[in-house]
Amino acid sequence: MNIDQHTVKKFDTELEGLRAQILKMGGLVEEQIAQSLNALTTGDLALCDQVQEGDHKVNAMEVDIDEKISRVIALRQPAAGDLRLLMAFEKTITDLERIGDEADKIARMTKLIYSDDRLRLPRTTEIRHMSDVSLGMLRKALDAFARLDASLTAEVIAKDNVVDEEFKAILRQLITMMMEDPRTISMSIEMLFIAKAIERIGDHAKNIAEYVIYIVKGKDVRHVSMEEIQREANS
Repeated sequence: MNIDQHTVKKFDTELEGLRAQILKMGGLVEEQIAQSLNALTTGDLALCDQVQEGDHKVNAMEVDIDEKISRVIALRQPAAGDLRLLMAFEKTITDLERIGDEADKIARMTKLIYSDDRLRLPRTTEIRHMSDVSLGMLRKALDAFARLDASLTAEVIAKDNVVDEEFKAILRQLITMMMEDPRTISMSIEMLFIAKAIERIGDHAKNIAEYVIYIVKGKDVRHVSMEEIQREANS
């Protein structure tokens, strides 16, 4: 093996190592979301503490991966597709870290809901359904990222509208509840923060799906029609 072949092989190994780390970070973020939502539906506040501990790990992983990406760019000076891949890696870890922040927010709001001596506890059925959609989006986006399969991304991006509509329905429900019974105002505001966090998780999952299209197709599909996204994803 000559020097050029050895360098290329080492670079490929570094890229695969980064992708594996990002997927590990994604798995940790998925676990954070699941724990925070279980805490909300069961009142198990120990799960909230686990989510907040996990957030420190996610933040540390983001810093570590970011430093490695910067080092690879400085040493290898990649061009074209490889540079596109590393830029998408950078954006993906930013979105994953922000998803972790949203899970942490759900945990903090859940602690407030259950720590006060309240007459009523929240209805979580609608929130749970919305969160199932958002978490499903994240899982599919990470699957597309792992396989670098753009065909999996269109469904993720389309589901973002479903999450947005469910958020609006929950908002209307909470406003009605607060108007009918002022005693529910504090709890309703906390539930609103939780619903918004779940909606933002869907937004970040959509972003990750768009990065996969950018990696595979070299096309930036932000702010384009759903028809164009489907065309790019399936071409």
